[in-house]
Amino acid sequence: MECDAGKEMPEKVWVAAYEAGVPDCIGEIRHDSIAEYIQDCCNRYADLPALSNFGVSLTYAEFRTKGAAIAGFFQNNLKLSKGDRLAVMLPNLLQYPVTLLGALDAGLIVVNINPSYTRRELLLQLNDCGAVAIVIFSGCARLLQGVLDRTRLKHVIVTDAGDLLPRAGAALINFYLKYIGRKIPAWTIPGAIPFARALKTGGNIVPVALTHEDPAFLQYTGGTTGLAKGAILSHGNILANIEQTNLWVRGHLREKCERVIVALPLYHIFGLTINFLSNLQLGALHVLITDPRNIQALIKTMKKTEFTVFMGVNTLFAKLLAMPAFRKLDFRGLRMVIGGGAAIQANIAETWQELTGVPICQAYGLTEASPGVCCNPLNLTNFSGSVGLPVPSTLIRICDDTGQAVGDKEPGELSIKGPQVMQGYWQRPEETASVLSADGWFRTGDIATMDEKGYVRIVDRKKDLIIVSGFNVYPNEVEDVLNAHPGIADAGVIGEAHEIYGEVVVAFVVKSADSLSKNEIEHYCRQNLAPYKVPKEIKFVKQIPKSNIGKVLRRMLRAP
Repeated sequence: MECDAGKEMPEKVWVAAYEAGVPDCIGEIRHDSIAEYIQDCCNRYADLPALSNFGVSLTYAEFRTKGAAIAGFFQNNLKLSKGDRLAVMLPNLLQYPVTLLGALDAGLIVVNINPSYTRRELLLQLNDCGAVAIVIFSGCARLLQGVLDRTRLKHVIVTDAGDLLPRAGAALINFYLKYIGRKIPAWTIPGAIPFARALKTGGNIVPVALTHEDPAFLQYTGGTTGLAKGAILSHGNILANIEQTNLWVRGHLREKCERVIVALPLYHIFGLTINFLSNLQLGALHVLITDPRNIQALIKTMKKTEFTVFMGVNTLFAKLLAMPAFRKLDFRGLRMVIGGGAAIQANIAETWQELTGVPICQAYGLTEASPGVCCNPLNLTNFSGSVGLPVPSTLIRICDDTGQAVGDKEPGELSIKGPQVMQGYWQRPEETASVLSADGWFRTGDIATMDEKGYVRIVDRKKDLIIVSGFNVYPNEVEDVLNAHPGIADAGVIGEAHEIYGEVVVAFVVKSADSLSKNEIEHYCRQNLAPYKVPKEIKFVKQIPKSNIGKVLRRMLRAP
């Protein structure tokens, strides 16, 4: 895992702009697997608090012990073997990192699933990855119940929110969610295993030999077009990105002192690698926010935590700034703020810095890159608007449509190469070959510029991917759902810029039934699409512009 060299590689002009002490390469990685890395952190910081949720903390030693218990259950009770896919459909609960450590320790491949998915989306992902077991939040169990007989799942482990809390606290949280908050619909899955029982019945672990080449995650993304694909992220990919992140931030964070708010979902690669895994090596406390949409509860937790590290997307920053209670927080302990997922709006960044005294350090990444690619130096004094410099051991080049490098500040497609770049897309060799060259260069599909110092700016996307609050939305998928409605004759979908969400989905619809209303379409979409994919605006038109081969001409939909 050393940086590449060779005459064919572009000159790394960006290294001169690095902060003092940040090397251009990550060097050799000490750990063979992510599980070994986590266990090493747990051994070093055994008595320190590692995870907190609903006011209850687990020490690093307790984290390690519970991870080993669930790993033993996977091996001994479920008879899962190295390479089996384990679906994990959990919000940010203590159960997520425990399940993660247990799965990776047992040599399983983790498949993160968004808990806000609909039945259709859940079924597609489960069947594509071929998962044989799932650990799922009880609030999603009814969803799974509706598709279970059409999947390859053999084992279902269900967890309530309070399963790792003390008995009294667990009962209170579970009662509130089920009967007052009404967030736990009734479900029936014969043979479902309670998570709490699984923790108690797991035996000793049989060691599994893992290398940097072994897959650790199938992290689903659409890349630039089409339905979601599983990016194969190896243990080496993730470990490399953890080390790249560590080298970038180590001059600004302190060992055994940091308190990190984890409001980004752990099933998302930004939250998983950058917000959580990378900070374990500091012995940091990670405060898991189960429902970041509950802004008032988030602010109360931030106040109690005296947080020092915060990461978010533009949507979250904007919502916090809009709350009077947030403006009353004490920000004197805040040391680092990183923004990513989608472009941070300049006015949001300026207001944030004015209030907190700490600038938002904008970064750029992709699921296919584990995710970190570029980041601004942390000694910046103001929001720059750029996504920063390539991180250590990362090469980039910006080319025109002929493959020729463009000049400084000229736009072109961004390609990247580094140890964090995925192995490929799960069972999609043709799509892999279309974006990943034999010598390891990944075409991002993003249009970018780079200045003479190496600072990168993302200016557009080559394809039609829409990013809503950091989540990918693929127009083809939304169009397919719309076109399945009996009252819709045709549909086209685009993204439009939005000051809070980055972008929102806009649908153009041709009616086949005059009685069809926008409310009916919205209700239908909410039954078949995750909330962030539901069109925020619906426009009725007489015709959808298309090419002579039937492709929707989205550029014409975007025109006034």
